Amino acid sequence: MLINEHTESLINENIKAIEIIADQLPAIVIIHRIEDFSVVYMSPKGLSLLGVSLEELKQMKAEYQHRFFNIEDSDDYWPKFKVLLSNNDMDGSISYFQQVKLAKSENWAWYISATRLFMQDEAGNAFLCITTATALDEMKHMPAKAERLLEENTFLRENYQRFSTLGKREKEILKWVSYGKSSPEISEELGIASATVDAHRKNIKKKLSISSYYDFAQYARAFDLI
Repeated sequence: MLINEHTESLINENIKAIEIIADQLPAIVIIHRIEDFSVVYMSPKGLSLLGVSLEELKQMKAEYQHRFFNIEDSDDYWPKFKVLLSNNDMDGSISYFQQVKLAKSENWAWYISATRLFMQDEAGNAFLCITTATALDEMKHMPAKAERLLEENTFLRENYQRFSTLGKREKEILKWVSYGKSSPEISEELGIASATVDAHRKNIKKKLSISSYYDFAQYARAFDLI
């Protein structure tokens, strides 16, 4: 997208307004161009944590994402962003977890981020988005919870097709097996023969390629059966 002088002036005005309050905000602020997701602005705290200057970030363009972020996380938030963009929804926003590689650190740091569309061109199409990012290590127990959530989301995406082959009764039995119930106990709960429960359990194991109670529980948790 070509930016004319008037639009460039508006961008600079908006960035200056953010700069005035950036250091007072409890989160890092980042402004991206939607076209290539290159950085237009990042608040000083964020630049310090990454160990780069704003000019260096601007020159990185798409490389910025691969250098500082775990790209696997984008499987969760990128579809949400595409919906936001396709609807050109200037009032909507999305939130998501990200793993960030900070300067002088070998480990990923967890952040919770929120993004919304920020500026439109003369045709009414959004071309900038703004994101705020807050470190989860400032919130007790949240990094571990974020890890579990990411793992469940990944499991759900990778196994949705298998799970969708289960019928309603098989999903019910999957739930009860995950609770550690035996076939006689499940048959009493559902009012069906124990042999029927055994047959369903066998089919579930075959369809999902699982064998243990742990496997049953993993599916039940990921697909909100328990």
